[in-house]
Amino acid sequence: MKILFITSTRIGDAILSTGLISHLAKTYPNAKITVACGPPAAPLFEACPAVEQTIIMDKNASTSLFSNHWFLLWKETVRTRWDMVIDLRSSLTGYFLRANKRFLWSSTDSLSHHRVEQLGQVLKLSPPPSPTLWTRPIHIERAKDLIPEGPPVLVLGAASNWRGKQWRAEHFIELMKELTKKTGLFPKYRVAVFTTESERSQVEPLLKAIPNSQRLDLVGKTDLLTTYACLKRCAFFIGNDSGLMHLAATANIPTLGLFGPSRHEHYAPWSPTKISAYVRTKTPYDKLTDIEGYDHRTTDSLMDSLSVKSVVEATKSLFQQASKTQALRKQSPKQHRRTAP
Repeated sequence: MKILFITSTRIGDAILSTGLISHLAKTYPNAKITVACGPPAAPLFEACPAVEQTIIMDKNASTSLFSNHWFLLWKETVRTRWDMVIDLRSSLTGYFLRANKRFLWSSTDSLSHHRVEQLGQVLKLSPPPSPTLWTRPIHIERAKDLIPEGPPVLVLGAASNWRGKQWRAEHFIELMKELTKKTGLFPKYRVAVFTTESERSQVEPLLKAIPNSQRLDLVGKTDLLTTYACLKRCAFFIGNDSGLMHLAATANIPTLGLFGPSRHEHYAPWSPTKISAYVRTKTPYDKLTDIEGYDHRTTDSLMDSLSVKSVVEATKSLFQQASKTQALRKQSPKQHRRTAP
């Protein structure tokens, strides 16, 4: 059985779609899945046993109609008779391929629902399958080297691919000090910071503020799946709405997402065991960009109405919720055990 699965360029959206791949792999054990996605998201699928091929669509490489990424995808897939085409990009590609079944995303469906629920509706799945990622032994061994045994690890996701969504570094510093002080929620915790080397300047003030004995500087040291393996070794995540936030939630550690100019109803962290939450700016989403002269390309942070106090309170609430959930899982391991794909 051959399945073409067209998903997002953005890491966060691609992660949220992985539950569908897990479902397909379980439902059709002999299926050979071809994933088509953008360059940033492609590494997410490299360890999935059901994925036979990943086609990378790079729209930035398009210089003419015949080098357009959609045309190139069609050209590479048109010779195959597909048993199923799943297009989560609302493109026309699926209509011009030979396929027994087509499932096409409609951006107008259930706009009030979380993106995981919207994606589940593409295959008529309720409840929707939670995001799932796969690793190889090399990722796990690398994670052990980067995060060795020791005190629990708090991850602070202080970087963002858009300045408007980025809570200021000084707020993260204040939060870190409040949570890790002797009387704080996470005394003696180590503090890890992940991002790409190109975004180091965004997190440098935070890194400098973390005491040497507690700091885990992982900037530029991990690929996506190694980051995921590292996160599974951590105790708690607090960070901006980002691909890293979705990695943390998928790793099933308590994950608190910080939201402002993005919709929490669509992109709040989705945890398979419901140990995730969000806290957002006091200023509503619709008001944040409704200002004279607003330009998303030049805007400063739009997160200033989110106070450190609010994040601390949300952290305490999620910690209590996660502690109860994890205690229940220990009491009833069979009921709460998650089946590997």
